[in-house]
Amino acid sequence: MPDKQEAVLPLSERQRFEFNKLKKRLRRLVGEAIADYRMIEDGDKVMVCLSGGKDSHTLLDILLSLKLNAPVSFDIVAVNLDQKQPGFPEDVLPRYLTSIGVPFHIIEQDTYSVVKRVVPEGQTTCGLCSRLRRGALYRYASDNGITKIALGHHRDDILETFFLNLFHGGSLKAMPPKLLSDNRRHIVIRPLAYCKERDVSEYARLRDFPIIPCTLCGSQPNLQRQVMKEMLQEWSKRFPGRLDAIFGALKNVAPSHLADTSVFDFANLESLRDTAGFDEDSGQGLDILAM
Repeated sequence: MPDKQEAVLPLSERQRFEFNKLKKRLRRLVGEAIADYRMIEDGDKVMVCLSGGKDSHTLLDILLSLKLNAPVSFDIVAVNLDQKQPGFPEDVLPRYLTSIGVPFHIIEQDTYSVVKRVVPEGQTTCGLCSRLRRGALYRYASDNGITKIALGHHRDDILETFFLNLFHGGSLKAMPPKLLSDNRRHIVIRPLAYCKERDVSEYARLRDFPIIPCTLCGSQPNLQRQVMKEMLQEWSKRFPGRLDAIFGALKNVAPSHLADTSVFDFANLESLRDTAGFDEDSGQGLDILAM
């Protein structure tokens, strides 16, 4: 295991200074997310799902760095799902992971053929592909004592998902930093939840990770997620700070100021009229109505 994560590309003194700032920022943000959501605890066996893309490479690298000085003891295993996509360079990740001394496992499952056979030409493959991948990873986690499953989604992924659900799903939800699986057997964590995509991309570029593109997903035109990504990128350019504010809103939810009767008891507001417990100056007290 490496003692430190250094830039691989040759850098000037100024560039190295900026790289070190970037590395410290990512370490700090990942550490904050882990602490805020108790993502990793003493004795955990963390499975880092390594696709070979920039996000999962950065996640593994930062977790390895944090592990050296973490206040708790935990193990890391990198797991890649070889979906048998044509031209997939199956030797790249094993060679890289061996070189940095990280325990790893390659799951071989031909989900590619299943997706191509089932999904009609021209339709989005993401839904079925994601379900098949999730099933394979959950099975490995169950069979190998994995206590946390770490995914490489970053802040921008979370915001894109939020607007996808808002615009196309009619629901107010995003990707949570920490998730209990539907069968209640697995805890999924997203340690990069506070990290901006541009920082992750730049870190991956400077570290010169062996990036493997996904030809199944990336080749699909007109994906709505790509539309959301372009929208957010445009907002970021035109309105600095807007994305920070939106992400902050996801952490500052007021159910009493929305319209979902399943999470706030609007029907019984009358019964609490003029009751004690509400501070007019601070506006606190209506939380007792939350269900």
